[in-house]
Amino acid sequence: MISTFQILKALISAFLILVATEVSNKSTIIAAIIIALPLVSIISLSWIWLETKDIEKISVLSNQIFWFVIPGLPMFLLLPILLNKGLGFYISMVISCGVTVILFYVMQRILS
Repeated sequence: MISTFQILKALISAFLILVATEVSNKSTIIAAIIIALPLVSIISLSWIWLETKDIEKISVLSNQIFWFVIPGLPMFLLLPILLNKGLGFYISMVISCGVTVILFYVMQRILS
C-alpha cells in the first residue's frame, strides 16, 4: 500500500521536474543549470536519510553515483551531434541512450 510519505516524495520530485521544464520556456541557460544539478541524487539521498538514517548506505550510494555520472556524460555530447546531422529526436535519443547503457555496462564491469 502506498503511504502518504511516498505520495509526498512523488509530488515533490515531480514538482522539481515541472519547474525545470517550465523555466526552459523562459531561459535555456537557467534550465540547463537547474537540470545539471544532481537533483535526483540529492532528492534520493535525502529520502534515504529521512527513512533510514543509514550513513553507510548513503556513502556507498553516493560513491556509486559518482562513478556512473561519468558514462552518462557522453549522451549530452552525442545527442546534439545526431540532431544536427538531421536524425529525428526519437532516433537520436534512442541511440544516445543506447550508447549510455553500453557505457554504464562497461563502467559496471570496471567497478566489479
